[in-house]
Amino acid sequence: MAEKVNDYKLIDGISVVVNSDCPTCQLTSDLLVELGNSGRVTIFSQDNPAFPTSAEWVCDDSDLSFSWHNDIEAVPTLIRVVDGKEIERSTGWNRKEWERLFEVKNLAPDLVDHKPGCGSLSVSPDRVDELEIKFGGRKFVSRQVEIASLEDEIEAMFDRGWSDGLPVVPPTEARVSRMLAGTSRNSDDIIALIPPNLAECSVEKVAINAVMAGCLPEYLPVVITCLEAICTDEFNMHGVLATTMSVGPIFVVSGPITERLNMNSGINALGHGNRANSTIGRAVQLVLRNIGGGEPGGIDRATLGHMGKQGFCFAEAPSPWENLAEGFGFSSEQNTVTAFTGEGPHILVDQKSRSPESLTRSLAEGLKSTISPRMVMAMDAMLVVSPEHLSRFIDAGWSRAQFIEKLSELLIIDSDGIIEGAGGIEDGVPSVFAGNKLPKFRPGGLLVVHAGGPAGLFSAIIGGWLNGAKGSDPVTKEIIL
Repeated sequence: MAEKVNDYKLIDGISVVVNSDCPTCQLTSDLLVELGNSGRVTIFSQDNPAFPTSAEWVCDDSDLSFSWHNDIEAVPTLIRVVDGKEIERSTGWNRKEWERLFEVKNLAPDLVDHKPGCGSLSVSPDRVDELEIKFGGRKFVSRQVEIASLEDEIEAMFDRGWSDGLPVVPPTEARVSRMLAGTSRNSDDIIALIPPNLAECSVEKVAINAVMAGCLPEYLPVVITCLEAICTDEFNMHGVLATTMSVGPIFVVSGPITERLNMNSGINALGHGNRANSTIGRAVQLVLRNIGGGEPGGIDRATLGHMGKQGFCFAEAPSPWENLAEGFGFSSEQNTVTAFTGEGPHILVDQKSRSPESLTRSLAEGLKSTISPRMVMAMDAMLVVSPEHLSRFIDAGWSRAQFIEKLSELLIIDSDGIIEGAGGIEDGVPSVFAGNKLPKFRPGGLLVVHAGGPAGLFSAIIGGWLNGAKGSDPVTKEIIL
């Protein structure tokens, strides 16, 4: 009768890991019995303690502890051990290798010369997460909530207020463990104090909400960086939550990581349909809600809101111009997140301008009405330039700096037309500014990003929120994998 494996230590001599469903293990079963009876081998059987036979030299590895701890990726695997240390290993059936390892000649002459093995049960997709939790030594500190057997998991999370209004993925231990594999950070590292309650948020808690949002593990470093960016004094996430203005955090991801994560910077970049774009921003919002307590109707007092508050994240498209992060002192090879407080995007159409001068004037006209035609310098904006519009400037040899300089010149506004009472409109800048020329945006207050599909003469304006010490400033941070 096979003995249950009590530990996973290597045994001097030759050990062989098998399972009964593997055709190659079945092919070599008679040979393994012969070798075992002669005292030449110890067998670790993954699924059937009586395979290849019932004997004291067959160990029951049905809990896969030996296989998991010794990184068995295929069966059969032969491991030669001397003084408790692995010297070499071989996978599958290969007569010459087996003869060398066992130091015998003419081994099993009736078998084919070689045959590849099968996947080990310890790396089976339906077991790997369970085994990581069981043997990996990961200890979760977050509170575990038991769901009754007759309770619907999705509805249970709605009932407990963990949802943003859409269904969320149940954050099981296996899923959270898999998510944590996406970062090199320790699960108990505190990454930020999450407003409005300034609650400590560990990597583990971020991972839980990333699971709920539908993220893949490789997105986790981006989610963490987004949170680090908005949980700063400069960004003032508490103020962004509490304002009645319909704004929320918007994330622009720049650098090589956007291609690795298959993020969308092209067609419908500011919309739905891409998993990374959709779930990264959503994970951040779930953390704000579930960890920080920033629920709509509570501290979140937005009069109207916008659907981007569900999670607004997109990738910056490559272009001959420097990217957004470079304007904040980073290199094009660095992976970064820029957090910006903004409203929903609105389209700016110009289908006839063929010169950069004409298109710049057209864009300036649209930008003057950002947030309000009567508001200057107090609020920033983001201009998302589409490929067809960008081509006007690239073809003319304009640099990004040249474009922003020309645009800024056109965004000087005659204060007499926007002071309080002008044109019969009570709103406006104080009358003390009469007789002046005022810039629409403060220096550096207009962020220019390149994104969008290859066809369509449209760009987009995303209006910001109050800037400076009482408002929110854009924050760019490097993504730490």
